[in-house]
Amino acid sequence: MNDEKTNDDKTFTLNTNANIPAIGFGCWQITPDSAAEEAVKTALEIGYRHIDTAKIYGNEAGVGDGVRASGVARQDLFVTTKLWNEDQGYDSGLGAIDESLGKLGLDYVDLYLIHWPRSSTRADAWRAMQDIYKSGKAKAVGVSNYTIRHLEELLGSSDLVPAVNQVEFHPYIYEQQQELLAFCKAHNIVVEAYSPLARHSREVDERILSIAEAVGRTPSQVILRWCLQHGTVPLPRSTNPVHIRENLEVFDFELSDADMETLNGMSDGQRVTSDPEDIT
Repeated sequence: MNDEKTNDDKTFTLNTNANIPAIGFGCWQITPDSAAEEAVKTALEIGYRHIDTAKIYGNEAGVGDGVRASGVARQDLFVTTKLWNEDQGYDSGLGAIDESLGKLGLDYVDLYLIHWPRSSTRADAWRAMQDIYKSGKAKAVGVSNYTIRHLEELLGSSDLVPAVNQVEFHPYIYEQQQELLAFCKAHNIVVEAYSPLARHSREVDERILSIAEAVGRTPSQVILRWCLQHGTVPLPRSTNPVHIRENLEVFDFELSDADMETLNGMSDGQRVTSDPEDIT
């Protein structure tokens, strides 16, 4: 159960052969740009090298400012942004990446994702993603919120396999996402886990508290470690420097098989975002 991620391995390898840091700093809801700049700068100073944003987050300019303010060399960073629904399409998709790069102040992103599998435009959007990848404006392309059905449709019409599928993933929906996780692994698609701590931030389950006490870690660290041991890349978000640091300190301990099974068994199917299965 817990052999998918070793303690010392802090990256995964994408199907492009590029390395992606095993934990990313999520930027959802970090606005205005000044707040995003400060949060990203802090995260990079602490040691993060993977930053995840999106056009719809409204903070790409601040994220770019934070990257530059950190002083970390561009080649040492992994930056992700996303194609929003209204920009899906071939021509609009090609224009959207230029807009995002302009706001970020970057020549390329390391990963560009279709944010949601919008029914009427996702095929044209993926055509654009293929050309964006070929252009070098994105070193890898992928999708977000895609179910097995959406992925099968894409794989049936394209030779380019998404490098990443970014989905909601935490113990409360493990049972619902388990088949998707296996599908992505079988097709060499890395799964990124967004909102890994969202429900935990509202109320901490006693089972998580018990494991945290036993391993001498915080509940948040336990959940992030669980994500890693399932072979996913968690994207925790915080503007608190203490929590930002804490969320990165999860590579020097391991959860037992029994702990993993306990967390796996917490599934109740309650999401914090929309269910992409509802998108035809």
